[in-house]
Parts: sequence; C-alpha cells; structure tokens
Amino acid sequence: MDLLNTLVDKGLRRETPTREEALAVLATSDDDLLDVVAAAGKVRRHWFGRRVKLNYLVNLKSGLCPEDCSYCSQRLGSKAEILKYTWLKPDQASQAAAAGVAGGAKRVCLVASGRGPTDRDVDRVSDTIKAIKEQNEAVEVCACLGLLSDGQAERLREAGADAYNHNLNTSEATYGDITTTHTYADRVDTVNKAHAAGLSACSGLIAGMGESDEDLVDVVFSLRELDPDSVPVNFLIPMEGTPLAKEWHLTPQRCLRILAMTRFVCPDVEVRIAGGREVHLRTMQPLALNLANSIFLGDYLTSEGQAGHADLEMIADAGFEVEGAGEVTLPGHRVADRGGCGSHGEGGGCGSHGEGGGCGPSHEGDGVCGSVPAEGAGGCDSAVPAEPAVAGEPRTDLVAVRRRGAGTDLAPNA
Repeated sequence: MDLLNTLVDKGLRRETPTREEALAVLATSDDDLLDVVAAAGKVRRHWFGRRVKLNYLVNLKSGLCPEDCSYCSQRLGSKAEILKYTWLKPDQASQAAAAGVAGGAKRVCLVASGRGPTDRDVDRVSDTIKAIKEQNEAVEVCACLGLLSDGQAERLREAGADAYNHNLNTSEATYGDITTTHTYADRVDTVNKAHAAGLSACSGLIAGMGESDEDLVDVVFSLRELDPDSVPVNFLIPMEGTPLAKEWHLTPQRCLRILAMTRFVCPDVEVRIAGGREVHLRTMQPLALNLANSIFLGDYLTSEGQAGHADLEMIADAGFEVEGAGEVTLPGHRVADRGGCGSHGEGGGCGSHGEGGGCGPSHEGDGVCGSVPAEGAGGCDSAVPAEPAVAGEPRTDLVAVRRRGAGTDLAPNA
C-alpha cells in the first residue's frame, strides 16, 4: 500500500504526515489492519527497538473533584462507586510506589483528583517525591495534579519530579462538549508550564467519547505541536454514574488504528497505552505493543487492570522486553534537545514520560481508568463473561472498580 510506505518513510525521517494521510490510516479496513500495524511497527522499532517501558500509578487523592469532565468517575456529581479518600501520607504513597517498582516499573505516576494543586498540596507532593526518591533514587517520578499555577512546576522540579502529565484529551473544537469548568487553553497552558520548568511533558488523549476521525487527528496534531516526550492514549471506559455511560464505540481494530495513527504522527515520542486497554483491546493487547512502547503495570486510578504478572508474561510472549532502569527511553536527538531530559542514565535528567509518562490518565481521566461496579468481578484478568463474546459487542463484564492498593488495606496489583 503506497500510503503505508509513505508513512514509514516519513516516520523514519521524523517528518509529519499530512492530515489526509493520518485520516486515511483511521479509514483503513479490517482487511488491511495487519499491514497498518506492521508499517507502524517499523517506525516504533526504529526509534525504540523492542523495549517496553512500565509505569505505575499511585492515586494520591481519589474522588470528589469539583470539575465536571464528562468521562471522569471522580467528577462533580459522579455516582460511580469508586474509592474516595483524601491525601495519602508520604510514607503510604512511597510504600505503594515501591510495589510498582518491585514489579518492574521504571516510572511512578503520582495522581491527585481536583482542579489543580494549592501551594500546600505542592508541599505534600514534594514530600512524597522525596520519600520515593530516598527509597529508590533511580525511579522516575511524574506528577499529575491538574492545572498548575505560576511557580508550581518549578517547585515540583526542585523536589525531584522528572515529569508532569496533563492530557489535552480531545480536539479544541469539541472540548467544550465534555468539560465546562475549565478550557482547552487551560490545559495547553499547564503543559507549557511543565516544559518551561524543565519537566518532561506528558500529554495525551482519550478516544471513544463519540469524537470523529477529524477530532482524533486534530488532537494528535495538536500534541505533536506541543512536543511532549510522552503521549498516553486512553480508551474511554463508559462508567455508570457519568454522562458518557452509554458511549461504547470502540473495537480492538479501531483502537489499533488509533495507536498506529498516533505513532505515525509522533514517531519518536513515547506512545503509551493507558486506561482502557484491557476492556477495548482485550486479546489484541500484544499486537498493540508493536505500536506503543509503554504501558501501565497493574491497576489504574479507580479501576482494576490486568494482573501485573500477566502484563509481564504478555510482553515476553510477544517478543518484547521490559526496559531497564538504566536504559534511556527517548531517542538520542530528543534527549539532546531537552538538555539531558530523557533518562536517568548519564547526564541525569528525566526519562520520557507517559499518562502517560508518570501519569497516563490524568486525574480527570479517572473516568477513563475507572470502572462500573461488576458484580463478583475480581479484575479485568479474572472476569468471566456469561456468554461467548460477540464481535462488536461492548464488554462491560471486563470492568471492575479498584478495591485494592492505595487507599485500602489490601496489597496492590503490581
């Protein structure tokens, strides 16, 4: 296919495809899907080899957010039966982070619900970052606290944060349809503040909210312009108790095309599969590793993910390898452009980031990572459907609210 040959050539040269080419990827047929994955896989392997970076989420403060993001389980007025708790103490957060690091995570993502941090909140998170770094100096730490005020990104950087996550989520044209309590421009401003403070910027999107192909291309092109080190791709989990509870639009094939388009537009950037991969990619998850070079390990913010050991087995069985703590995530030219930002190896600086770096689904993405209560479900890896799966049918049975880890007395999934 001439389109795919052109996109591979452009990806290897770091050349931006045209909007028409990006739209054409999303419009490819299921018959051509393996060709699309193979082509995008060439670009992924050129820049990242067969390494998969593992990231681990720690939800510092869950629920009761004053913002009205339609997709979020923690939003104002949400009826989702998620865990709700106030700030974890630094030692509690450090203990939770240690479980992820022990499971193979290279980056810990510290997330808190809310519009944005107060200066006191920044102090809390700074103490938590220091506690985590004291326990494991090499671990990368990404903060995801919402909209930043002037000077807060610098304070997080001084405390030892490597990255900051704040997702654009959808196109500027449709942003007002999903959120009214803040603007698209507010989000762009926070990503720019992270950049200016020397933090590795992480910003991504949520697919499956009823957006058009044009909206998906718009947001990915906007992300390319913002130039984050990491682009997390979340797949909406429609949660009971939120306005988007009935929006089940995604299939595994659609998810793979979205990941491929993102890789072609952002060839040398860490593309992370974030919230919703177990629910929407399902048994196609290993194929998606040919497109993305980063995933979250274990559970998400408010929902249970695939068992940590299953993630590791999936990576190995698919012929990939877990990226080591001493390996540089980003290609050399991006590390140089960031003045050392891109790894914890020689030269210091921050690794590449994902939500997700540090925090794939941002706090407002709890609805993405969240879930509807599933009676008797023990997590995405253990839920068993009552009837055989039917192509194109929603798999609501694969969703379970997180009841372990941070904010509970139970051991985390890592």
